[in-house]
Amino acid sequence: MSKVSKKSLIASTIVGALALASSNIATADVLKDLQNTEAKIFKASQKSQKKIDSIYEQTQDLLAEYRNVVDEADVLKSYNDHVQRLVDGQKANIASLQKQIDYIDTIKQGVVPLMYKMIDTLDKFIELDIPVNIDSRKERVENLKKIMPDPNVTTSEQFRLVLEAYEIEAGYGTIFDAYQGELDLGDRTITADFVHMGRIAFLAQSLDLKHAWVWNNNSRAWEELDESYLKSVTDTIRMARKQLPMDLTKLPIFAAGAQ
Repeated sequence: MSKVSKKSLIASTIVGALALASSNIATADVLKDLQNTEAKIFKASQKSQKKIDSIYEQTQDLLAEYRNVVDEADVLKSYNDHVQRLVDGQKANIASLQKQIDYIDTIKQGVVPLMYKMIDTLDKFIELDIPVNIDSRKERVENLKKIMPDPNVTTSEQFRLVLEAYEIEAGYGTIFDAYQGELDLGDRTITADFVHMGRIAFLAQSLDLKHAWVWNNNSRAWEELDESYLKSVTDTIRMARKQLPMDLTKLPIFAAGAQ
């Protein structure tokens, strides 16, 4: 081989080697760029995944909150329906109460004058009746007269007290009772024992047991009894106080309507 040919071959070899080296360097750069690009893509993918995860979590939270709101809305609707029924019921009760109040006002127009008449009748009755516990009975009537114009006492309470007074007065017709009090004899007043058998007999006896009187409702005065009645009156007082067993006894009695 000629020197020229050898030189040419050497030169070609060197050029080929340089070209190969240059190609390897270019390939390495491309690979590095590819790796860098892949790394960037991976990082970007990680960021995107984090964003996706965050958005998903927010979506789940919003979904749960929405469901809670829907549930609360259902509960509130049910409660509001319940409250509305209560309000409707209260309105119906108010309307019913108003009707009753109107009816009560109508009743009052008739009851109030009736009570005044009943009190007046009771007052006159006590004045004409035998004077058993006369002071407390008159005081009861006076109290009734005082409560009638009192705005703090309801009409129903006034009516109850009037009826109660009538019941007490009715009781005096059946009670067998004895008590101690002041006996007004006109010229003097003494302490005496009183006993009454309903309204049939009303008697009094001095504490020394030496005198006895019977009430004459026709003359509206006490009449003294003779000595023959003293023991009978004493026994009657003791029977009323349950100090003696009940037994027959002789008492002066004024027949009803006798003049």
